Amino acid sequence: MLTWPEFRQARPDLAESGKALLYQFGVGLAFLSTVRRDGGPRVHPMCPIITDEGIFAFIVPSPKSDDLVRDGRYAMHTFPPPQNEDAFYLTGKALARPDQTLRESIAKVFFDERQWVSPPPGFDLQRLFEFLIDSCLLTRTTGHGDHNPKHTVWKASASPS
Repeated sequence: MLTWPEFRQARPDLAESGKALLYQFGVGLAFLSTVRRDGGPRVHPMCPIITDEGIFAFIVPSPKSDDLVRDGRYAMHTFPPPQNEDAFYLTGKALARPDQTLRESIAKVFFDERQWVSPPPGFDLQRLFEFLIDSCLLTRTTGHGDHNPKHTVWKASASPS
C-alpha cells in the first residue's frame, strides 16, 4: 500500500484527476465505506483532506471510527458531479495517526479550506486517520447516460517499488 505522495509519484495523472473530483465542491467530499464488526458494510459521507503528507480525515467518535480502528479496511468514493458520471474510488487501509504535530498540521489545512478561525465544538474528540492506498478506479464519462465510460484501474501491487 502507498501513501498519497507515493501514489501521486506512481500515477500523477490519477492523483490529479482524483483530487479534482474529491475537491470538486471546494472542500474534500467523499463517501467512506468501512467494515462493521459483523462483516457488513457501513457507508457515510466524510471530508478527506489531501496534503503533501497524505490523504487524511478527521472522524467523529462513532461506529465508523471504531470500524477503522478495529479493521482499517476502507473504500472511498467521490460524490457524483452534476454534469456527468465521472468518479474516483480508492481502497486500502486507514491508520489512526495520534501524532499531535501531524494533527495540528492537518487541522490547519482543514480549517483553512473552510475559512474557519477556530475548531467546531467537539473537534478535539475527532480521531485523525491516514488512508493508505491499495487500489484506485477513475471513471470518465461524456455526460449522464454515457454508455461507454472509460475506466482506469490501478493497483499498488502492480506499481514498481
